[in-house]
Order: sequence, then structure tokens, then C-alpha cells
Amino acid sequence: MEDHNRMRSILIGYDGSPAAEHALRWAAGEARLRGLALTVCHVWHWPYPMRPADEETLEVVRSEGAIVADEGVRKARALAGDLEVRWCLEQGSAAGSLLRASRGAVMVVVGSRGHGGFQGLPVGSTAVQVAAQASCPVVVVRSPARLDGGRIVAGVDGSPAGDAALGFAVEEAALHHDPVTAVCSWWDPATLPGPDRVPFIDPQAIRHEAIARFERAVAPWRTGHPEVLIETRFVLDSPRRALVSATHGAAMLVVGVRGIGSPPPMLLGPVPQVALHEARCPVAVVPAPEPGR
Repeated sequence: MEDHNRMRSILIGYDGSPAAEHALRWAAGEARLRGLALTVCHVWHWPYPMRPADEETLEVVRSEGAIVADEGVRKARALAGDLEVRWCLEQGSAAGSLLRASRGAVMVVVGSRGHGGFQGLPVGSTAVQVAAQASCPVVVVRSPARLDGGRIVAGVDGSPAGDAALGFAVEEAALHHDPVTAVCSWWDPATLPGPDRVPFIDPQAIRHEAIARFERAVAPWRTGHPEVLIETRFVLDSPRRALVSATHGAAMLVVGVRGIGSPPPMLLGPVPQVALHEARCPVAVVPAPEPGR
């Protein structure tokens, strides 16, 4: 197991921004708990449409990127203790390069927004794109995160990604010795106004069935991880509001990349999009398991 872990790592996207510093600190703590290497990745690019006339100019920009990567590695080593810290310098778009570098990683950790982009946005496009397309869990860190543990909130909706999100939340809780709050939201179509109201249904029966399905989804995780306290919370509200409200004082929110009801063209469902923009704690976006696994 130790030899296998040496080959695996947590990938941290680092650009020296305040959010990247918060993400680096969180990722180092996670790597220590998991006994994994930490790979610090900086992505550089030539910022103009046309390449420079001479390669020396391009090499200057690359060297500046290497300095940022070196700084990230230095800080990571100070945080990670005896763990292996790896150096990674990529050229290209930030999201595409991080996705390529993440192949085989256990998870990717990024700051909510890096240098550049539009000021005032809580989450940048790189964090959103990586969370939407990575084949492993992606943790987006906005502000200084709690490193001493706390409650972990998981969104559960019965989808494959939702079940994977609950599994990731339970795994995190076991590592940190934290409780899990599994949240399932429900709305009553009989209460909708006007033509959207659904007639001839028994809302109480639908609600009871939804609660029963929710409890069945959580039951295997309780059985498999008796050391983790899992609280279930069935909320009469929209999934977006229910999850963001549940994160007050939480150490992490975990959601699936696409839940039930997400439009097929969307790589990232509306619920994780809202969570990334509004949740104050780190948000983990978990992909659905590949078919056959």
C-alpha cells in the first residue's frame, strides 16, 4: 500500500494568488492525512495571439513561470513535512493544462480564482472548468479553510454522482474524524401556482417515498463506516438553497458533478455551480463513477 501511495498524488494548481495559497495549505494537510505525494502545478502561457519573433523572449516567460512553480514547491515542502513534493510546469490554458496534469491524480485542489479574470467574481472559469471535466474529485478552496476538522455536508439526490459524493464525504469524515450531514431536498409539485401545478397526486405519499429512498441511499455507508456519524437531513426547499444553507459552519461541502434533472448538455450541473459561487467552505465536486466500475 505504501509503495502504491508513493506513485499517487494530490495535484494542486498554484499561481501565487491568495486563493491558491489557501488551496495549497488545504492540499498539504490533506496529503499528510492520506500519506500521498503533493504535486504543485503552475501553468504559464504567452499572453498574446502571435508568438514572439525569437524563442529567447518565450523562454523568459517560461522562466518566470518556473519561478512561481519553485515558490509553490518551497511553500508546499514547508507545509507537507516528510511527504514527497513534486514540481510541475505546464504550458497552455490553465484549465486544459491542469486537466492533463491531473490524469492519475487522487484529487485536484484549486483556488476559487487566480490572477487575472474579472475582479469581483467569487469563482473563476478555471475552477469551474476543472471541476466540470476532471475524472477525479476536485476541491475548490476560496478562503482560509478550517484545518482542525468540522462537519462535512454532502448533497444526496439518488444520482450516480450523488452517491459518489456521499462516498467521498464519508471517506473525508473518516480521515478527519468528523461527522457527515447528508442533505436531500424535496419540493411539493402540488403547491406550485398556476398551470405548473401537478393535479391528482398524493404529495404525502410522494414525500414519504422520497424520504425512504434517501434513507436507503445512506444506509450502506452507515453499515460500511460505523465509525462515522452520519446525520440525514430531509429539507423542503430547492437543492441549491438547501445545500448552501446547510454549509454554515461546515468544513466542506461535497456535491456530484451532475445530479438528477441537470440538462444533458451541461458538464457541471446547476447545483454545484451555485455551490461553487455561494458556499463559504471548500467545495468538493465529485464525478460519477465510470461505467463498469
